[in-house]
Amino acid sequence: MATIDIEQTRNQARALLDSRIESVTALVKTRQRITDLKAQLAEAERDDKRAYVRATKDGWSPDELKKLGLESGTAGRRRKASSRAAGENSAVTTEDENSSDQ
Repeated sequence: MATIDIEQTRNQARALLDSRIESVTALVKTRQRITDLKAQLAEAERDDKRAYVRATKDGWSPDELKKLGLESGTAGRRRKASSRAAGENSAVTTEDENSSDQ
């Protein structure tokens, strides 16, 4: 029977684990980048909203800004997404209720 070298086996096992650790490390870095970019986007949207409000306070009408291609995008998009999400939630609730009746 052949002898098994414990150190060699441990080194092989470490090499296998190291490659797995590298892939999960890359995943964590990517997820953190997404989190950071979402935070930057949220900050940029807040800045955009403040700048839009400032422009309207300085005398620009929403229609004038819209003609310049500067409509109030951030607030409008959020409201639409929220109302759409609420509609989807009620549809899911209805489906759930119907399936529980059966």
